[in-house]
Amino acid sequence: MPTYRYSAMDPSGRTVTGTLEADSFDLVRAKLSDLSYHVLTIKQAKTTSSFQDAFASMQRVKLRDLVVFSRQFATMVDAGLSVVKCLDILQKQARNPKMKEVAGEVKRDVAGGMSLTEALQKHPRIFSPLYVNMIRSAEAGGILDQVLDRLAGFLEKEQETRNKIKSAMTYPVVVFCFACLMLVGLLFFVLPKFKGIFETMGLELPLTTKILLNSSDYAKSYWYIGLVLLVGVVIIVKAFARTERGKYAIDAAKLRVPVFGDLILKTGVSRFARTFGTLITSGVPVLRALDIVSETAGNRVISETVTRARNAIKEGEKISTPLFGSKIFPVMVTQMIAIGEETGRLDQMLVKVANFYDDEVDNTLKSLTSLIEPIMIVGLGLIVGFIAVSVISPIYELVGSIG
Repeated sequence: MPTYRYSAMDPSGRTVTGTLEADSFDLVRAKLSDLSYHVLTIKQAKTTSSFQDAFASMQRVKLRDLVVFSRQFATMVDAGLSVVKCLDILQKQARNPKMKEVAGEVKRDVAGGMSLTEALQKHPRIFSPLYVNMIRSAEAGGILDQVLDRLAGFLEKEQETRNKIKSAMTYPVVVFCFACLMLVGLLFFVLPKFKGIFETMGLELPLTTKILLNSSDYAKSYWYIGLVLLVGVVIIVKAFARTERGKYAIDAAKLRVPVFGDLILKTGVSRFARTFGTLITSGVPVLRALDIVSETAGNRVISETVTRARNAIKEGEKISTPLFGSKIFPVMVTQMIAIGEETGRLDQMLVKVANFYDDEVDNTLKSLTSLIEPIMIVGLGLIVGFIAVSVISPIYELVGSIG
């Protein structure tokens, strides 16, 4: 709870100063008024940041925590509990310290007279524009439990998709890291010993062996050049990615990457359809819904396409027309959206599109995993085979000469 310093005049006319703990300026003023003080100034006291505060600021709220928060919130509201009581229970039950802190702050704000939307809006790192706008529409329509349930379902789908992508990429990443470590160990520790043995024997080395040993020498002598180049490339790419042009160029390049680009596009289309459909179902106006979809698209190319669609709608066009003209969204998606507009069932069509592309993402991940594994095995086999042949061939020549 924040601390406030005040300066006031007591009933006898003396100026008094002190500190009070309260949730807001208004509560401090009310407490001083109860004491018959005439308030002169109220300022929030600056607190020194402790190690615990610094640690708390570094903590993050995971998507799973937000799913549990939304699901439990919806259940309690449906059971007839007040919002403040729900938030009090959620604060006590939260396992994540950051989520517990945020739930407490939201509870105090709501108890102090704020709407739930305004209280959530103060924590943009936890509650996205999608979340806040759906709660706003829920409060306006009196369907908070239903909207919270939809939000929980939406976030669960998002988490499920992320988990599938992570699990599919875990094996290739582990194998690639192992291959890099193996290659470093061979270049820096194993091959130099063989070079000493070959030089002692005075053998005429094959070309492949010379290439391998020279690579080991260069890696040991000039390793810092590679490190500097790597760090430099990372810094340049990050600096370029901070610019609007860079963000767009990088996201456009991602969509053109073989196999992976198709996966990124399908994931983006699924997120677009599910977010848009969830917002419309919850009563958010179409133009505002498209703004939120653009902000949460996750890819700048898709985001700008949605923004152009929003501008076209303001001029009287249908949603499907600019999406079809962008050549980014698949034809099936634009046709489903067009049918939804004509029949007045756009939200249902968007949910069907999202479910279809969720399945497409699953199939793409399976095919990608089955494709990456043999490619990496063959690649590792070629590297190991080249090293083995390069090291063993001089020994065979030595044995042959002795024979």
